[in-house]
Amino acid sequence: MISLELAQALKQAGLVWKASNHHFFAIPDRGMDDHIFVITDMMAHLDLLQGWPVITFHGTAEWALDYIVTTEVVWMPTEGQLRQELENLLKDEGEKELKLRWVDGRCHIQIRYQNETLSFNAATASNAYGETILYILQTYYS
Repeated sequence: MISLELAQALKQAGLVWKASNHHFFAIPDRGMDDHIFVITDMMAHLDLLQGWPVITFHGTAEWALDYIVTTEVVWMPTEGQLRQELENLLKDEGEKELKLRWVDGRCHIQIRYQNETLSFNAATASNAYGETILYILQTYYS
């Protein structure tokens, strides 16, 4: 998963989030920066019942927020979601070029965008996709 800082930069640059079940998000600047939340229909927990591991289901949690507006949270997209976002940005490019490879323990991405070859690298594929999207949004959409 990408860092909260990269997720915030993507949001600031204009990455649009259509919230859905099983999406991860963070609530920054409220003392919960280290917590990642997931949108789900039901909460399930792994507990012990008389010494046996059980899965328990809870409709609500005592400490839960009543609600929070989606503009106040930050989407924490997965690698697959970031890849899909990048593919969406590339869809109008004539001949799509997206290459992902690992070299010396780092993930390298090369794309063709606006008749320009762009290269990015990061420690993980998620971060490489995120940095690529961030560059495109900041360079071509701002």
